[in-house]
Amino acid sequence: MSETTGAAPIVHVAVGVLVDPRTGAVLVARRPEHAHQGGCWEFPGGKVETGETVIAALQRELREELGIELDNAEPFLQVSHAYPEKTVLLNVWRVDAYRGEPHGREGQPLAWLEPKDMLESSFPAADAPIIEQLRAMRN
Repeated sequence: MSETTGAAPIVHVAVGVLVDPRTGAVLVARRPEHAHQGGCWEFPGGKVETGETVIAALQRELREELGIELDNAEPFLQVSHAYPEKTVLLNVWRVDAYRGEPHGREGQPLAWLEPKDMLESSFPAADAPIIEQLRAMRN
């Protein structure tokens, strides 16, 4: 769902944080080069469509991007970040249970990264609060 306030549109995004309970590593995917923030790593998710709930958008996006079925997720964080061309509102959920093995259904590379290693990787600026929260949980 996108709405416009002034010059920059607001894009509402459902984001899933999948944590491996054994290692604490978090699943990330690389954005396509042609996309906004192309080439950066990101947490899986996508736009909330008009009339769609955030959890329904998260279920749909995880199915489309990773080929998994969401069983349980809990609200984790909400982030608003203004880029020059748009503002993103990220509704971030910690995914506690899912069925299937995550794989890049759209050809995107996936990686399991430790939160401490994420600062060395390239992420969109809007993801910084998510990374900070994940790092704080591991300390």
